Amino acid sequence: MTPVDIITSKQVSDIKQIVKQDDIQVPLIAVYCGSKVGNAPIYRETAYELGKALVEANYGLVYGGAVIGCMGAVADGVIEHGGVTVGVIPEFMLGREVAHKDLTRLHLTDTMHTRKALMAEYASAFITLPGGLGTLEEIMEVATWRQLYQHEKPMVILNVNGFYDRLIEHLHFTVEQGFMKQEDMDRLIVCDNVEHAISLLKPIVHMPDNMDVNRI
Repeated sequence: MTPVDIITSKQVSDIKQIVKQDDIQVPLIAVYCGSKVGNAPIYRETAYELGKALVEANYGLVYGGAVIGCMGAVADGVIEHGGVTVGVIPEFMLGREVAHKDLTRLHLTDTMHTRKALMAEYASAFITLPGGLGTLEEIMEVATWRQLYQHEKPMVILNVNGFYDRLIEHLHFTVEQGFMKQEDMDRLIVCDNVEHAISLLKPIVHMPDNMDVNRI
């Protein structure tokens, strides 16, 4: 794995071209999750299990690029089972979120905004595991983009250990109070386990017919 030049916010308009030039052999699933492992073993265990399951379903991973926390666990699950991993991390965070050394590809960016834009462009779908403020911000942002018709990609909340019960309850309340449409709530698919999440993606996420799988 060799980091490429730092991708800047000025290049965001060319992100489709950047990603197109980096063709890979499987669809990538963006996984949002914590840079910590939480207080219960199930969080890290599920992150690793998800990474393994992605490979078994012929998917790859695009994520925040770190070796720590649940982020590192999901990457390990992919890497240790021979899968494709693309990491995207801002240069200024390299001291805080140590980059994983065994990724297929690592992109460095100038800002968090550029990081999120690149991940979203790579992704064929989004899965959210437990995490902190950054994780919440990421899934809410892609849900907002879907609400504004900026993408039509599946969005899955993996509600491990009931972690997102209160968030889901609040979103239902938001609908009841007239600040959100039910159809936008329905687009956030809630699953309780990895097997269910993968089974929902299989019928709708696959390699585009025009993808040149011989270019890496």
